[in-house]
Amino acid sequence: MRLEDFDAIRPFEAEELPDAYSRLEQDPQFRAVVSFLYPQVPFEAIMQKMRGCKTCLDFQKAFCYGFLKELMAKASKGLDIDVSAIDVARRYTFVSNHRDIVLDSALLDVLLIEAGAGTTCEIAIGDNLLAAPWIKDLVRINKSFIVERSLGIREMLVASKRLSEYMHFVIGQKHDNVWIAQREGRAKDSDDRTQPSILKMMAMGGEGSVVERLKQLHIVPLAISYEYDPCDFLKAKEFQLKRDIEGWHKSKADDVESMRTGIMGYKGQVHYHCAPCIDDWLDTLPADMPKGELFEAVAAHIDSEIHRNYRIYASNRVAAGAACTEEERAAFNAYIDQQLARISLPQPDPEFLRERLLTMYANPYRNKAEAEKAQ
Repeated sequence: MRLEDFDAIRPFEAEELPDAYSRLEQDPQFRAVVSFLYPQVPFEAIMQKMRGCKTCLDFQKAFCYGFLKELMAKASKGLDIDVSAIDVARRYTFVSNHRDIVLDSALLDVLLIEAGAGTTCEIAIGDNLLAAPWIKDLVRINKSFIVERSLGIREMLVASKRLSEYMHFVIGQKHDNVWIAQREGRAKDSDDRTQPSILKMMAMGGEGSVVERLKQLHIVPLAISYEYDPCDFLKAKEFQLKRDIEGWHKSKADDVESMRTGIMGYKGQVHYHCAPCIDDWLDTLPADMPKGELFEAVAAHIDSEIHRNYRIYASNRVAAGAACTEEERAAFNAYIDQQLARISLPQPDPEFLRERLLTMYANPYRNKAEAEKAQ
């Protein structure tokens, strides 16, 4: 495969950046966003700094890294990663649970830079989030490749094969990392499960058997643990709207609110944990295993690794009814009351909303206990 085969979905190459910067400079919405983020800095100074970024990685280091470090200093108690099970000099496909629309991959990039990986990740992002041309330009400057979702069945098959081939191209020929969520959309109830369809897509590219194709991607299960999910009250609200209104779907404005709340809201402690690359484990599978069973087995293995490596906080223990102190219980219950008060609905159902919030925090505890018991 050649780079040109992926022009419609891939991040920009170095020679394409000047044109992308010019389009952003002329976009009034982009100007407004930059003025909001950097009120004390002249727009021209921002553009001058941007033009000094000759690669997408330069852009991430110049803009994203500092912004995210400042953000987490204000909006969290700390951010860390355990990379002891992998070799950061190698390139991997990180498959993680999906907590936050923007930050899951963005914080991984920060942590990989600090771990000495020498590069970040190319990021899979759904085209449903690209609400304006300037957003599409910006995410492609930020090393994102596009997952096309609103297509017919035949077009979806073609798009999935191209997506898979691109992921193989990134690992095998560009020698970069890839990040992709274990499922389409966030797990609103934090019951983190890998969709076998994601793995089927991954195996459409590459060469050889299904196992050989998956091994060529060097998959690393990645557990992302938040002490507090800033979007928990929005997710609870969605659950009631889906319950009460037949056919209810989120609007683009809802997505924007979720992105803003997820980025700016308080997260407590945030921990990333890399499980070992699954290549050696894949070699233990029977050679004659039917494809359907194989994808289910790989999904279950990734789930087990994510669940076992999830960091449990007091919020999870209290919600699950596990051992905790009175202080922890009182603090978490006060937090839940505070989040419930933020939910704006014409007819809120307090008991249902509280149950939904508690379930979000209890599920990681239950899943970890189950995974450890099964070992």
